[in-house]
Amino acid sequence: MEECDRCASAKKPPTPALFGGCRLMREFTVLHDISTALSQGFELREAILPMFRKVTEASGLRRGILTVLSRESGDLVVEELEDDSVPAKSLHLGQLESGYFGAVAASGEPAVIPQLSATVTSDWLPAERDLLRAAIDAGESLIMVPIRHAQEILGTLSFTRPPAGQAHLEADERFLMVVAGQVGLAVRFRQIAKERFDALKEENVRLMEQIQKSFIPEGLIGRSSAMRMVYFHVDQVASSKTTVLIRGETGAGKERVATTIWEASSRKRRPYVRVNCAALPESIIESELFGHEKGAFTGALSLRKGRFELAQGGTIFLDEIGEISAATQAKLLRVLQEGTYERVGGTETLHVDVRVIAATNRNLEKMIEDGSFRLDLYYRINVFPIYVPPLRERRSDILELADFFLEKYARQNGKAVLRISTPAIDMLMAYHWPGNVRELENIIERAVLLSTDGVIHSYHLPPTLQTGEASNTASASTLAEAVDALERELIVEALKNHRGIVAQAARHLGLTERVLGLRLKKYAIDSRRFRTAEA
Repeated sequence: MEECDRCASAKKPPTPALFGGCRLMREFTVLHDISTALSQGFELREAILPMFRKVTEASGLRRGILTVLSRESGDLVVEELEDDSVPAKSLHLGQLESGYFGAVAASGEPAVIPQLSATVTSDWLPAERDLLRAAIDAGESLIMVPIRHAQEILGTLSFTRPPAGQAHLEADERFLMVVAGQVGLAVRFRQIAKERFDALKEENVRLMEQIQKSFIPEGLIGRSSAMRMVYFHVDQVASSKTTVLIRGETGAGKERVATTIWEASSRKRRPYVRVNCAALPESIIESELFGHEKGAFTGALSLRKGRFELAQGGTIFLDEIGEISAATQAKLLRVLQEGTYERVGGTETLHVDVRVIAATNRNLEKMIEDGSFRLDLYYRINVFPIYVPPLRERRSDILELADFFLEKYARQNGKAVLRISTPAIDMLMAYHWPGNVRELENIIERAVLLSTDGVIHSYHLPPTLQTGEASNTASASTLAEAVDALERELIVEALKNHRGIVAQAARHLGLTERVLGLRLKKYAIDSRRFRTAEA
């Protein structure tokens, strides 16, 4: 402490040059550097080795060892050490209170061993002896302090040094206790960060499982944002008894969505009756839906149950509901409102408990304006609308759908068709798909049948999908040439229609007679060729 007294009695504020060998100031500097390094947010391993080096430079301590108590296994685990000769098997030091390291950690009190070679006993674990083998052979001292945060045991911090007096060892012990306090804060902070990360990871896994379960119902294909909205609506409405109206273009997959709703509902073990309203003639649709009594009309030789009666307790799917007649609409409205109806030719009122899922590709709002669809029925079926997007609005799903149909029809036809070629994929992605998913399915089925080498090539796709590049029919003309050709064709057509009279042809084209004359000169068109004898 004499050096410190000299520093304290200096006539001017101390500088690094003045306290060069002063241990107190060196330790203060090291503690500042350690605190700064540990607060940088680095991984613990990245901060500890530089800390070991600073402690060694400041005090002569060496062979730093940091152990941390694993919350998962309860073992003391060597987090970092300065001795490269230590075998990997020594990195686990057993449970708390077992061995010397565990006893020091559990006691919460520092420990100093003046000479390791004379103190190591059979109570020490083999891993501990391996960890300190070099220090034992060199007859060094060991200073070990526990790392705690509040009352929680976190691990130990230890260093060895050449043999020294008791006062020097006690000074090392006090210094390491302060260092351990800084390390304890860093260890606890990183434990909290890991716990939060693990909790967030677990929550993320749970949410992903929920998304997989709720937002990708079995039987529906596609991961586009447009289809995600469909999945969300299906998930929300499936378990209820609410009437659903599925809207979308022909071939978009409305029936598949309806089936998925039924399969996810509480009525999945009850009847599921499909009715294509567009396929039933107007003269029999009422009988098909509600049944008829014997003798109700010519040919009614026996009582016949209708589709609603067959679906009792289950679900009925009315596809293309926009095609039913006004008279049938009135009866259907009554079923939806009151759950009652009569068979054709009958007087007995029947009660029915059926969930209705309807679908249409028609513009019902326009039909209401035209008077061909009842407004009150529209409100009854449009309780929970679901819009199924056309394939052109979900292009990211095309390849997934194509792969699904490829596997399906390859299996059905016993063919080993394994993939779709890149040019064929480009053609599928570029097409506008007016027939939607149904058209894609038919195209893939045809291509599977045509394939002979296990691959669907571009030439297996129908002509409507062929591009100019794939079919070697790409236009060789420039845009200007194409525009000129179109303009010439329009002028010739106008002259034909007006029997070569330039003034009338100009008015028809929205040009002045002078401008049309210039165009005739440009394209070398003789208007007299189109004149008739009458003109």
